[in-house]
Amino acid sequence: MGLTARIRTRDGWAVSHAVVTVTDMTGTQVVRAEADAEGAVRDATELAPGAYTVIVTAVGYAPAASSAIVTANGRAEVGTVTLARQGGTELPPPGPWTIDPAHSSVAAVAQHLGISSVHGRFTEFAGTIEIAPDDITKSRVEAVIRAASIDTGNGMRDGHLKSPDFLDAERHPEITYRSTGLTAAGSDRWTVHGELAMHGVVRPVDLDLAYLGTGADPWGGTRAAFRATTELRREDFAMNYNQVLQAGIAAIGTTLRVELDVQAVQGESLPVA
Repeated sequence: MGLTARIRTRDGWAVSHAVVTVTDMTGTQVVRAEADAEGAVRDATELAPGAYTVIVTAVGYAPAASSAIVTANGRAEVGTVTLARQGGTELPPPGPWTIDPAHSSVAAVAQHLGISSVHGRFTEFAGTIEIAPDDITKSRVEAVIRAASIDTGNGMRDGHLKSPDFLDAERHPEITYRSTGLTAAGSDRWTVHGELAMHGVVRPVDLDLAYLGTGADPWGGTRAAFRATTELRREDFAMNYNQVLQAGIAAIGTTLRVELDVQAVQGESLPVA
């Protein structure tokens, strides 16, 4: 075996689309090899003894360069090469992820009487995330929320929110979100562009997203955590009901602050309990 290497992210995940190029001291390329699904590079080209430069590149990552000395055995054992994502932001391993409702929350906050806030959450939802391997901007997310699962801690208020004045859950039982793109919004933040369908209306909605990390869970799986926020205007979704108090203050604010805390499990489905 002439060239061996392991390509990893800072979190230790394989970079399956990495390319390793080896040049001699004259700058002539002598080996070019691609990593496999496990981030391993193995090339049988025998190299003449001497000094070489090893350059590792991958879409979405900053290139890494190092020197290698080939001895009489003709081998270049590069070892583990760690790539940093462009912009400094690490991401979960590519592939499908499934949102775990038991360890996630979909919450909304509305102003009440102009002086306080009412907090609500949806208790029934599901979703999937697809992390693109070569171009993170091609990653996708889809989610479905049961409108009738709204819970603000007050049965009478919840009933009103499910009525035609607001969610009209009987006629529009599902709230859906489908992403249309992803852009970097800073060193540790992303903007998810997508379309939200609610109350029979579809509007473009952007989510401010932060990736919180990835790790193993007690059940043998791998989990990634995200936090996302956005603001919605009720009138954009044809929810125009309001009650104006004598002082001219609306009983319910015109905007909603949406807060998402998401855990996703690696794979196309949740583990069976």
